[in-house]
Amino acid sequence: MLASSGIQATIKPTWRPRIGVRARRTVVVLLGLAGASCAGGDVPRGEERTPLVIAHRGASGYLPEHTLEAYALAIALGADYVEPDVVMTRDGHLIARHEPNITNTTDVWHRPEFASRRRSAVVDGVTEEGWFASDFTLAEIGTVRAVQAFAERAQGFNGRFAIPTLTAVIELVRRESRARGRAIGIYVEVKHPTYHRALGLPLEPALAGVLRSAGWDGRDAPVFVQSFEPSALAAVRALTGVRLVQLVDASGVGPDGALQFDPPADRPYDWTASGDSVLLARRYDFFATDEGLREIRRYADGIGPWKRYIVSAEAGDRRLGPPTDLVARAHAAGLVVHPWTFRSDRTRLAADYDGQAVREYLQFYRLGVDGVFTDFPDAALTARALFQLSPD
Repeated sequence: MLASSGIQATIKPTWRPRIGVRARRTVVVLLGLAGASCAGGDVPRGEERTPLVIAHRGASGYLPEHTLEAYALAIALGADYVEPDVVMTRDGHLIARHEPNITNTTDVWHRPEFASRRRSAVVDGVTEEGWFASDFTLAEIGTVRAVQAFAERAQGFNGRFAIPTLTAVIELVRRESRARGRAIGIYVEVKHPTYHRALGLPLEPALAGVLRSAGWDGRDAPVFVQSFEPSALAAVRALTGVRLVQLVDASGVGPDGALQFDPPADRPYDWTASGDSVLLARRYDFFATDEGLREIRRYADGIGPWKRYIVSAEAGDRRLGPPTDLVARAHAAGLVVHPWTFRSDRTRLAADYDGQAVREYLQFYRLGVDGVFTDFPDAALTARALFQLSPD
């Protein structure tokens, strides 16, 4: 997801241990619990609990994102799904990273053996500088370690956790599902598919192959696949039967709470690259219209909007605006609604929530969303328990 979390690849990351002893011990205990496993087959998906709690990049509020440890912690906390974003290495392996540019989320900049790999690249029309996954083999990626991308979050686990493949994430999730006797799923985002396709590294066939090998390529698999680019979802739909979700972005909000659309978050990049005059006349907010929802329903099962499409907030003071009717209209079109991204950091909460993240979840649950992407799955689960006790 892009809005409010843009990459700053030209800034050299700096980090130092800041996690307290008590917090470190808590995470270690939870990771120990998450390490349990047992024999047996997959746990049937069955009827999913709703609203779903989707661990955004794992329990990324606590540990470096897109690591097996962050996913394991999310599962230990009770998440229903973990979300691996996938990009591709030079030798065709899908790895879990938020962006092709791995500068901000790994210690690659600190590795002298890779100093010569730093370069500029154009990703979705924007020039970035840094280190790119497609310039590395999987073996080389295996020597790099993850770091916490948010400066205000605990930095004590930086440099300790490896970068996993999608296959490793699936193996972890299956093992934990068996150990805990409950179905846990993966919610894969296909990252920058047009960019990867231009490199000769198309993501969709590789993703379909991994899911097929896992036996997770059918409608009943505990899998969602999401993308900002409709053409990527159409390609996945042609190769697998898993559920698909159209992501919907914006670049920010104005002083009055109105959504803003600045490149590259103005429209799906495959629309921009197509040169099609009809698609070039549209922005992401087309998907929030009734016509756009009907169009999504032809190739996908749900919509993943930035949460400001449902409840906007003023820029700066970030006071909330009135809720929209997007959830009700998406449901009427036969789509599930999974907004993003919910974060407990006080600086990322609208002022009206008074620093209480649970209040935000409760508002969205009461508006009828079918799931939420969260960096802090424990907070989302606490709110879900409260919501189930008092839906109104």
